[in-house]
Amino acid sequence: MITRYLQARIRSFGYAFNGLKVLLLTQPHAKLHALATITVLALGKILHLRRWEWVSILLCIAMVWMAEALNTAIEFLADEVSLEKRDRIGKAKDVAAGGVLIAALISVTVAVIVFINHLL
Repeated sequence: MITRYLQARIRSFGYAFNGLKVLLLTQPHAKLHALATITVLALGKILHLRRWEWVSILLCIAMVWMAEALNTAIEFLADEVSLEKRDRIGKAKDVAAGGVLIAALISVTVAVIVFINHLL
């Protein structure tokens, strides 16, 4: 029983990693988020961020990636329902994209607040 449970948990990690692979291979914005993530992490290492600064940066990175993943999932599901232009599907996609924009704008604001003192 425990073996089956553990195997199911391991499989679920495989599905999650596959989802990340799909995200990175199919979404141009995910590639931009990856570049931004690497850049911010490298800059944070170079500038020796304090613990609270790292927490802020890491939470923002997670927020943007989660928003992008959910937006992508909504787009895939919406396209599965119908490829024809439908008003409510378009609105759902726009709202999901707006969520990514909010996450990205807040993250840029946090990055400016964190990095400005180190760079001046």
